[in-house]
Amino acid sequence: MRVTSILILLISCTSKEVFIPRDITNVKIKHILTDTSLNVRALEINENRMVAATANGNFYSLKINGQDKIQELIYPNYKNDSLFPNNFRSVAFQGNALYALTIENPAKLYKNGKIVYQENHPNIFYDAMAFWNDQEGIAIGDPTEDCMSILITRNGGETWTKISCGSIPKSKEKEAAFAASNSNISIVGNKVWVATGGVYSRVLYSPNKGKTWEVFDTPIIQGTETTGIYSIDFYDTLIGFGIGGDYKNPENHSANKIKTTDGGRSWKLVAENKTPGYRSCIRFVPNRKGKEMVAIGFNGIDYSNDGGTNWSHLSDEGYYTLRFVNDSTAYVAGKGRISKLILQQ
Repeated sequence: MRVTSILILLISCTSKEVFIPRDITNVKIKHILTDTSLNVRALEINENRMVAATANGNFYSLKINGQDKIQELIYPNYKNDSLFPNNFRSVAFQGNALYALTIENPAKLYKNGKIVYQENHPNIFYDAMAFWNDQEGIAIGDPTEDCMSILITRNGGETWTKISCGSIPKSKEKEAAFAASNSNISIVGNKVWVATGGVYSRVLYSPNKGKTWEVFDTPIIQGTETTGIYSIDFYDTLIGFGIGGDYKNPENHSANKIKTTDGGRSWKLVAENKTPGYRSCIRFVPNRKGKEMVAIGFNGIDYSNDGGTNWSHLSDEGYYTLRFVNDSTAYVAGKGRISKLILQQ
């Protein structure tokens, strides 16, 4: 009787650890908003809502699990800006506060249409933004001195401080980042990872919400201003994935996908010389043990169910950025449209 009980216990414990991968073979695409003037690289999902910011200065919002009815958000203070329109590549929101950041000189960070930070410099180019919680957030951009530009807020976005280069690892020559999908930043708990790209492509890491930093090399393709990591995502504090390549040579499959299992300290190439080629956004599928991922770019949508070792091509439909709602539904945006994706087995 005792032996039987032990065997049952062992079988029960083992069964809980078995991951059964899904075989996603198709993706259903529902267009939420189509407009030839749209160019959307800044998309975020939070608090049961999706918000997108466009390159021509418009904002759109949609309630998750509703009727997929999208509405334009109007901020009078922003519309009265003498420099309107603005090119937004970064967006975030917490509670009733919506934040958007323009890319080039002068860089302007808005909170609900009001400028809360402005920076003037000929080398300014801001790439992405994210929040740890309602009070603390981060934005990153290309170097204006000898380090990456990193902005931090600790008071709900009312004020932002640029971290001095004495507190951040120095950038290498022509190391910057890509404003391709608002996904150069990944946050898990108090930790944050920032992907750089260009002639050098590395990963900056802070374990304490941007108070201290270190940097790790990666084996991803680099060497020119258009190569490197375009997007990074962490499933938990250990498993992370980076994707990119060279958007000028999008069919090149060599050294454009990297993975870490030790929190970003070391990276290895995966799916070497296998599709997909260049992609601008990578996201882990929620609650799938860090095994399932979807990558998108202007030349298609791809899926992996084995941690990135193998990929299947789901669609030729092109998008720039992706965010998941759950393990089967996501919203995507790109040139001319915002759409809803449903993964199908």
